[in-house]
Amino acid sequence: MRGMRLEDLRERLRALGARPCHERRVLRAWTHGLPLDAGPPRGEAHLPRRLRESLPALAAQFDSLATAISEHPAADGSTRLLVGLADGLSIESVLLPRDGLCVSTQVGCAVGCTFCMTGQGGLARHLGSAEMVAQVALARARRAVGKVVFMGMGEPAHNLDETMDAIDWLGTEGGIGHKDLVFSTVGDRRAFARLPAGRVRPALALSLHSTVAERRAGLLPRAPRLEPAELAEEGERYARATRYPVQVQWTLLDGVNDGPDEIDGLARLFAGKYAVVNLIPWNAVGGTAFRRPPRERVLDMARALNGRGILAKIRDSAGQAVEGGCGQLRARLVREAAAA
Repeated sequence: MRGMRLEDLRERLRALGARPCHERRVLRAWTHGLPLDAGPPRGEAHLPRRLRESLPALAAQFDSLATAISEHPAADGSTRLLVGLADGLSIESVLLPRDGLCVSTQVGCAVGCTFCMTGQGGLARHLGSAEMVAQVALARARRAVGKVVFMGMGEPAHNLDETMDAIDWLGTEGGIGHKDLVFSTVGDRRAFARLPAGRVRPALALSLHSTVAERRAGLLPRAPRLEPAELAEEGERYARATRYPVQVQWTLLDGVNDGPDEIDGLARLFAGKYAVVNLIPWNAVGGTAFRRPPRERVLDMARALNGRGILAKIRDSAGQAVEGGCGQLRARLVREAAAA
């Protein structure tokens, strides 16, 4: 099951007499958080009368694709949004510092990462490309957005066509630089084949979390069984082709993947490669036995990796102060609805 696509919106506009130039004008204005008739009405861009008269109804339909149920600002400058969809389901988006935005590609997720609240809830449905772009429009109604990362709820590779359609639109008409569009994946050969072929080639983020295959399989139980070495090679190949580094996402779990064996593994896989390792101390999720590692151990791991020729950065997950790590706001809403 999939939600509203950009092509569905184009069909609605065409039914109202829009030509391609009108479609671009209306959809571009919406994507930028502007009134649908924004832009100079010169030449063919002047909107047909029937389309102009339908703009209020269209605006209401577009707005219904992603509405803010609640907003949760944090001291780090981020704001986590609980977002309602037109069918009553909900997802999460995050306004990140420095004009960034994290968007969801699915309602829930099928990968089942054991440290993630979204993974515990399973998959409800895929988002359509229009619902992904709607998260950008919603955010831009609040502030500027210059970077969009597809790292929210869901696995983008499981919804590849719709995610790539949204990326193509944002990278051509949405005013986002290609390197500022980030496709995050646990690793999927279909994505590795598709990304280089696109008109817009986003940056790549690999959710690795362990260099030990058995350990990684335990943490990501339904991810494709690709060896960490293969993931590293795919990331390096794509990074060299696009000329921007692969981002290795590493959720740090106390006593699980923060030891010397993982430091050695990362050095083996990424030393000399065009990559940056983002160390993300775990954002506590109830009902699991995981713990957030002490700050000094996080610093020690970053220093050790940097000392072995790997650029390592510490990235705190947005929303920790409001107990709003990925999936937690939606899970809270689902629990409250069930209890009502």
